[in-house]
Amino acid sequence: MNPETHYAKSGDTCIAYQVIGAGPQDLIVVPGWMSNIEVFWEEPAVARFLQRLASFSRVILFDKRGTGLSDRLGDLPNLETRMDDVRAVMDAVGSARATLCGYSEGGVMCALFAATYPQRTNALITIGSYARQRPGPGYPWGRSQEQQDKFLDTIRGDWGGPVGLDLRAPSLAGDNRVRQWWARFLRMAASPAAALALTRMNYEIDVRHVLSAIHVPTLLLHATGDLAVDVHCSRYMAERIEGAKLVELASADHLPWAADAETILDEIEEFLTGARHCAEPDRILATLLFIDIVGSTDHAAQLGDRRWRDLLQGFYGVVRHALPHFRGVEVNTTGDGMLATFDGPARGVRCARAIADGVQALGIAVRCGLHTGECEVIDNSIGGIAVHTAARVAALAQPSEVLVSNTVKDLVAGSGLGFEARGTHTLKGVPGEWPLFAQTHANPI
Repeated sequence: MNPETHYAKSGDTCIAYQVIGAGPQDLIVVPGWMSNIEVFWEEPAVARFLQRLASFSRVILFDKRGTGLSDRLGDLPNLETRMDDVRAVMDAVGSARATLCGYSEGGVMCALFAATYPQRTNALITIGSYARQRPGPGYPWGRSQEQQDKFLDTIRGDWGGPVGLDLRAPSLAGDNRVRQWWARFLRMAASPAAALALTRMNYEIDVRHVLSAIHVPTLLLHATGDLAVDVHCSRYMAERIEGAKLVELASADHLPWAADAETILDEIEEFLTGARHCAEPDRILATLLFIDIVGSTDHAAQLGDRRWRDLLQGFYGVVRHALPHFRGVEVNTTGDGMLATFDGPARGVRCARAIADGVQALGIAVRCGLHTGECEVIDNSIGGIAVHTAARVAALAQPSEVLVSNTVKDLVAGSGLGFEARGTHTLKGVPGEWPLFAQTHANPI
C-alpha cells in the first residue's frame, strides 16, 4: 500500500509530502529535476529504493513547490524559498534534525541547507549532484550552452514522452515499460512551461562558495560514467567539503534507483547506521508444479511457427483454466511449460492430473512434476532448491504422468490420492537420493 500524501504550509504555499518507515533517524529525500511523490510508487524500482531507505530510517519525501502535487503558483522559487519549504515539512512531521539526501539538483539544495541550517542537519548525502551546472573558469565540467539549448528544444518538442531517460538511466532506457512510466512521471511532475523554467533555473545555480561552510558528515555518491552530470562535479565538492567521503560507482546511470541502486543503498545505510544489513529473503512453504509439453521441438517443427504458437496458447489456456479451481498461482512460463505454486500438495496433485488429462484434447501430452518445500520469494517470482527439485522431478515423468517427490506423497496421506513407486533417483544438482511416485488414475480427483 502506498503512503498517504499530506500537505505542509510554507507561507501561503502547500507542499505535498509523505512519511514512510519508523527508523531512529529522519532522512529527507530531496528529488532532482522534478517529481511526483505518488507516481514514484508506480515504478517498482523506485518503490524498492524508498522502502529500503525506510527499513533503517524515517523517510520524508516531498514535491518541491512548482512540481508534482505541491502548489504551482507564479514564478518558480529560488533555493532560499525551497529551503523554507524543507523546514516547513520538517516542522509538520515533528523533525528537529534530519539527514538530507538529494540527487541531482536536489543535492545542490541539500548542500546549501546543510551550510545554512547546521542545527537542523545531522548529515548530508548527495547522489549524482554538483555545485554548478554551467562550465566556467576553473570549472570546466557541466553542460555547455549549446547542450543546454538543445535540451530546451527537446523539452519544447517532445514533452509528454520519455524526455531525458536515455541520458539519465541508460541501463533502463531500452525497457518500454519504464519509458512509459517515465513519460507519465514527467507529465504528472510539471507542465512543459514549468519544465523549461526549471531547466533554465537549474542551469544558473552556483553554490561553490558555500561548500567550505558545510561542517556536517557528508557522503557523496556519483557514477563514473554519468551522462547527465560529470563525476568531476562530485570530486570538486569532495575536495572542498571538510571530511567528505566520495564513493564512485561503476555505471553510467544518473538516477539513484537504476543500475547502482543496491550499492547506493548499502553506502547510505552504512553511513547512517555504521553497518550494512542484508535483509533475509522472504520465504514460503509451497507445493511447486512444473508442467512441460512432451516433444515440443518436434511439434514446433511439424506445425510451423504460427500453428505452434496457436497450440501453445491452447496449452496455456487449459492450464490457466485449471489453476483457479485448485487455488494454484501461475509463477511464470518456460517457453513450452509453466511453473505454478499451491498452498496445499493435494490440490497441486489434483490440478496436475486435470491438466494432464485436459491437454490430450489438443493432441499433446505433458509431464508434471511436484515437490513441496521452502522457497525464496524474489520480486514476483520464486527461487531456491525446492524449485530445482520440482523441475528435476518433472523431467523424469513419463508422458501424461504426474510424478511427485516423497515429500508430496507423505503430506497428502489421507487425501484419497493413490501412488505407485517409481524408484529412487539422484536429481541433478539436488543433494541426496529421492524416492519418486506416480499418481494413479484409480483414485478420486
